[in-house]
Amino acid sequence: MGFLIYFLIIMLVPLWAQFRVKGTFVKYSRVANSSYRTGAEVAREVLNANGLFNVGVEEGRGFLSDHYDPRTKTVRLSPENFRGHSIASTAIAAHECGHAIQDAQRYTFLRFRHALVPVANIGSNFSWVLVLIGIFFQMSGLLLAGIVFMAAAVLFQVITLPVEFNASNRAMDQVVSLGLIRNEEERNARKVLNAAALTYVAAAAVAVLELLRLVLIFTGMNRSNE
Repeated sequence: MGFLIYFLIIMLVPLWAQFRVKGTFVKYSRVANSSYRTGAEVAREVLNANGLFNVGVEEGRGFLSDHYDPRTKTVRLSPENFRGHSIASTAIAAHECGHAIQDAQRYTFLRFRHALVPVANIGSNFSWVLVLIGIFFQMSGLLLAGIVFMAAAVLFQVITLPVEFNASNRAMDQVVSLGLIRNEEERNARKVLNAAALTYVAAAAVAVLELLRLVLIFTGMNRSNE
């Protein structure tokens, strides 16, 4: 029964976070911002205000596919945010510009996250192979190797949290100081950013729980072999 509850938690928590961010986005994508600027215009103004004239703003593809690409120095906004004049498009466009500002200022946690990308990719793709073989054949050494690889992927997700929260704080500072939203709109803009942050919090929490579960399995396996 305990395992069933555990698996329900690790499946339902991310789904709840995704539902929350989509619901919040849809709600505030219907509320126009007072400056009536599109997300693309907001992004360009924030970038220019911070001297980032070399960072491009492009329209991407897919629902909520917004991101900053540090390799090409480009903020890519999903069509609804690139063209939209809403509170949601303003908040998300400014958030992605927050990442561009972090990159330009060599923000410590962002640099650390970038350095972890190769190891995290290997960990997320390869760790479960070692874990499953280790558990199935009762080979604690392979299980431990899988846990180590998975720990790198979990660390990446944990480090993502301060990066995302910092980008949101920078976003709010920018849209307020530049007059892109009025005081009464701040609360709604922050709701959009907080809902988006929930997806990262949920992913990190589930990853940590799964890592702890595997550590307990490894500990139990070693005890039974003594």
